[in-house]
Formats: sequence, C-alpha cells, structure tokens
Amino acid sequence: MGADVLTRLAEVLEARKGADADSSYVAKLYAKGLDAILKKIGEEATETVLAAKDGVPEKLVYEVADLWFHSMVLLAQQGLGPDSVLAELERRFGLSGLAEKAGRDTQ
Repeated sequence: MGADVLTRLAEVLEARKGADADSSYVAKLYAKGLDAILKKIGEEATETVLAAKDGVPEKLVYEVADLWFHSMVLLAQQGLGPDSVLAELERRFGLSGLAEKAGRDTQ
C-alpha cells in the first residue's frame, strides 16, 4: 500500500501543475511559487513538532501526513517524485547512521 499511495499522489500533483489556480489547492500553491510552498512546509513541520509534544498519536499522524503531502508538492514542483526519496532511503538502508552522516560531510 505505502509506495502505491505515494505514486498515486505524485500523479495527481503532477496533473495539478497545468490546472487553473482557482481549480485546486495544489494548483494555487504552484501558482504562488516556491516561497509559498516552502512556507507551507515550515508551517507543517512546526505543527508536527507541536503535535508530537502533545502526545496524541492521532494528531501526530495527521500532521505528519500534512508534512509529507506538502513535501511531495515541493518535490513535484522541483521535477522530482517520491521514487527519488525512496531510492535515497533504500541507499541508506543497512548503512549505519553514523557512517551515512560521515559520508555527507565529505560530499
């Protein structure tokens, strides 16, 4: 289910790129540009942190879903999709977090 949902969402987000700004929330975000998308991600990240502090699992899941959604809007706006992120996660799988971080310092 997981990756399939991301793929289906990516297809919808891609389709919204050509839509009229008044036709959907995502089309309106695209029309406003990168700064508006980044602002929304910042808001959702803050709401995710606050939800985690509240300790209500359902609220945290809801806010993480919003954060993921808006992150996918950003990926689509930048010509990327969930497969790029999943490939990076796959690359990191089985790699020590410390080793992965050390590898970033040299890149």
